[in-house]
Parts: sequence; C-alpha cells; structure tokens
Amino acid sequence: MANKLSAFSIAGTSSGDGKTTVTLALLRALHNRGLKVQPFKCGPDYIDPTFHHQACQCRSRNLDCWMMGKEAVKRSFINGSADMDCSVIEGVMGLYDASRPGTLSGSTAETALTLNTPVILTVNAKGMAGSIAALVKGYCDFCPELKIIGIIANRVGSAGHAALLREALELADLPPLLGYLLRDEIFTLPERHLGLVPFIEHEKSSEWFDLLAAEAEKCFAIDKMLELSQQPPVVAKLIHTKKPTVKLAIAYDQAFHFYYEDNLDILREAGFELVKFSPINDQQLPAGIAGIYLGGGFPEVFAKQLDQNSLMRQAIKDFAIAGGCIYAECGGFIYLTESLTNATGHAYQMCGVIPAQAAMNQRLRSLGYREVRSCHDSFLGSAGTALRGHEFHWSSIEFSSEPASAWKMRGTRKKSTWIPTGYSTENIIASYIHLHFASNPAAIKHWQQQLQLAL
Repeated sequence: MANKLSAFSIAGTSSGDGKTTVTLALLRALHNRGLKVQPFKCGPDYIDPTFHHQACQCRSRNLDCWMMGKEAVKRSFINGSADMDCSVIEGVMGLYDASRPGTLSGSTAETALTLNTPVILTVNAKGMAGSIAALVKGYCDFCPELKIIGIIANRVGSAGHAALLREALELADLPPLLGYLLRDEIFTLPERHLGLVPFIEHEKSSEWFDLLAAEAEKCFAIDKMLELSQQPPVVAKLIHTKKPTVKLAIAYDQAFHFYYEDNLDILREAGFELVKFSPINDQQLPAGIAGIYLGGGFPEVFAKQLDQNSLMRQAIKDFAIAGGCIYAECGGFIYLTESLTNATGHAYQMCGVIPAQAAMNQRLRSLGYREVRSCHDSFLGSAGTALRGHEFHWSSIEFSSEPASAWKMRGTRKKSTWIPTGYSTENIIASYIHLHFASNPAAIKHWQQQLQLAL
C-alpha cells in the first residue's frame, strides 16, 4: 500500500439498510491487516463516528457539503487522509437523499462527487433475488457521473442466496457483488431516536469488532475494493494553529458528547485550549477557564445523575452569574434550564441559568438542516452573523417570559421563513441548533478574541 491511497464511500439505498455494520466490518478488517485507516461520516451524525473510532482506533470526521461547504469538506478529507493507506466514508440515509428533493445538496452522492471517490452500494437483500439488478440499475442510472464500483448485499440468507444475487448483477452487466453479510442478530446495533444508541452507553467488545472483521475477510472481496478505489496519495494542507491563550471547558461524559471533530480542530486553530469536564462526575469546573461549551447528547437519559450533582450545577450557575461566557447546543441548552421532565413525567433539577423548563415529548419535535443569523451582537460576532447547522430533538422548552432569541433560523425548504429561536444574553448563547463551525470559522476567532480581551 506504500505511496497509494484507497478511498471509497459505503452508501446505502436507505436508512437502516446496514451500511454502518458494513462500514464497521471493513474498518476493523483493514485495521487488523495493519493498514492505517481514516474513517469519515457523511452528514450531521455524532454517534456513528464513535463506533468508527472503536473499530479502527482513529478519530472519525464528518463530511457535509451543505453545512461545511465543499472546500471545507475537501480540506477535512485531505488532512484526514494524508499518510493513510485507506479512507472509508460512511454515507448518510440513502445515496441520493439530500437537503430537499431535486438537489444532491447534503447527500452522500454530493460528497462522493466533490471528493471524486467511488461508491460501494449497500443493499438490504432480504427476500430479494433478481430484483437486485433493477434496484442497482436505477441507482447507477440516476446519476451517471457517480462511479458505483460494486455492491454489498446485507441480510443475505445463505451463500447460495449471495450467489443468486451475484449472478443477477453479472447478467445485467452491472457493478459486481463485492461482498455480503448474513442475517444474524449478533451484528445488530441498538437504536434510539432514529439512530444508534451511543457507543459510550452501549460499548461493543473488541471481540465483537473482530467477529465482524472475520466475516468481512470471509465474505468481502476486500483486495478488490482496495484495487478499484486507488487514487493518488494526498498531501495535508498546512494548518496554522495559534498558541493556546484561552481555556475553554468542554462538557464530555455519558450525557454530553456530541461534538464534530473538525469543530474541535477549529477551536484549537483559533487559540482555544480545550479542557474536558464531566457534568455527571466532576464537582467543580476546571481552573482558569474563560468559557464553557456545552454540547449535545442525552441529558434525559442521565437526568437523575445530573440532578444529584448539585455542586456542578451550582458551579455553572455561579459562573454564568459572574459573567462567564457559555455556549450551549441542544442537550447543553436543556442542561442550562431550571428543570427537565422526562418521558414518564418525573422532573429533575438542572442548572437554573435559563428561566425555562424542558420536557421530553412522545414524538419528534424538529429535524433538519438549519441556517441561522444572530439576532444581536454577541461573542460570536455582530448581529446578522451567519452559520449553518442541524436540529434534531424530541424535547421542548417553555420559557417563564419571552426570551431574547439567539438566532433567526430557517430550514432548507423553498418556502422556509426566518423564525426566532434559542436564548441569549451578553454572555450566554443557547439553542437547539448544532452548529458546524466550518460554516463560519471567523465567528470562532471572534469568540476567542473577545475572551482573550476579557482576561
């Protein structure tokens, strides 16, 4: 593999077709061969990347052309893939599912076209034989400029079943069957809220990943995949990282762990020193910090533990009252409210920084890409500062009085209008929006400069 890079996307025909399991099997198999593997995940997904890391011991990075912009996607891919033997990109939803119908924006296909990487299509082949040819032909013909180099059939009944699928593709002169996975409950990953249960809550053993890898070695044409996806090696672009001058505390534990790896890099490049702390386990904030970043996660699952840690809740409230800068997203937004009522009606105390009550609902409240503009001058920039991100939550927040909104927000549908959302004061910005900082790195530099001036 010297001086060569194999890079490809594992796409699916739809969500739930097994592309994550296929990706993990490949990542572990490649890692066990002694290859240096860089995983990526298309779209605004925080959970799959943690499984990627466990499979191949390399931090996974998100690639999303809508949120990040194509140049930032290329930069992330190049810097992640430099000095690697193989880069594996797991897709999001179906291959052509995008920010809205009639476009490829935000889709796995757009990322593959932007990076000029071929695609291996995962198909749920349960109960299917010759029909696989019609399905695959549709995906190949829909976007001819996209290079689909092969198929992996998931939930196959037997080796004989796989042989029928292989023959159907060959007779139709379509991309070949490059592998299959048999139907087996041992390969199933638990799900929650339309996605996987985080690895931090549902750890899979090293033996489980090795079992997947063994199946991949037996049933995947891995050498053929590497051969078909070879491309010139990439050279990392020089990153100018400032010497850290400001300490930023980042909540990181079972309740809060939704952070894009590139966001953390952008913070470091701006001059932040990132210091992790646990709202569940720690009793005080890290010393010498100028700000707090409360990311998303599942505070509702760990509400009792967060409630019981009154010392940390009070420490965050005291920090806010003293004028400390806090940026919070989704789960972090909930944590700053006065209370959180779970799905069974039990209320737990939160930090009490924001005059509002949060409650879990029985149905999805919001899902989709979001474009935002700041309503006021803030530590992220002047009024009108623009960023992009994603919103996904089952909870709702009721304010005690009309809040000063953090953002004006709109979705990607043609008739979407700007609506106020979130909460802001001079030193606090909180909302349900998970921002990708690559959409406006200048906002992060402004944040760092404001905190540095205040020191």
